[in-house]
Amino acid sequence: MEDKELVQKFLNPDSRNFAYNQLVRKYQQKVYWHIRKMVIDHDDADDLTQETFIKIWKNLETFRQEAQLYTWIYRIATNECLNFLSSKRRKFFLPLNDVAAELSEKIDATPTLDGDEIQKLLQKALLRLPDKQRLVFNMRYYDDLTYEQISDILGTSVGALKASYHLAAKKIEDFLGRN
Repeated sequence: MEDKELVQKFLNPDSRNFAYNQLVRKYQQKVYWHIRKMVIDHDDADDLTQETFIKIWKNLETFRQEAQLYTWIYRIATNECLNFLSSKRRKFFLPLNDVAAELSEKIDATPTLDGDEIQKLLQKALLRLPDKQRLVFNMRYYDDLTYEQISDILGTSVGALKASYHLAAKKIEDFLGRN
């Protein structure tokens, strides 16, 4: 079912639940993995995915169809991630490096994170990036989104995103070269 049709069905009280269930089926896995790449921990990603879909349920009626639905959904998921990571730092008075170290330990300790050593090393390199750079890198590299799509999601210029992506790639390259 196309996104416009999903939104139209959601706006109709008789088909709202059906449309929402279809929307969750269509986007749940993509949202989960988008979040998981940022927060690493399965339980945290699961909770944030649920929070994202609760916000979607509460706000879909006010969604202006000027943007694409997936862009709007990714923006909600992205904001949930950034708020969670920011809250975690404030809650435990952790500097960025300590949060990265904690998440890096979870990469090694999580048996469900498949991948060879190079994949794990890449994940650890990503954790050393500032949150926004990591988001841009993940969306471009893993989610294969265009700079224009990322611009819609993050509300940042394409030029700034390209610079951010290339800085992230350089930092990752430097990290991998040292390990």
